[in-house]
Amino acid sequence: MATPKKKVSKSRRNMRRFAAGNKLGKTTITPCSACGEITRPHRVCKCGAYNGKQVLPAKSVAAQA
Repeated sequence: MATPKKKVSKSRRNMRRFAAGNKLGKTTITPCSACGEITRPHRVCKCGAYNGKQVLPAKSVAAQA
C-alpha cells in the first residue's frame, strides 16, 4: 500500500472533507401542534406540549420576564 511522503496539514485535510460532502445539513424545524411556535422535532415545546399532548405544566409568559 502506498505511504504518504509528507504530512497532510489540518487545513488541506479539512478542505478535502468539506469537498467530499461531509458538511452538516440544515436543521429541521416544525411548528408546535399546540401553540404554533417553531421547534425542533422530537422535543418538548416551551408550552409543555409533545406529540399533541400536554406533558409538562405550561410556563407563563409573566414568569419568564
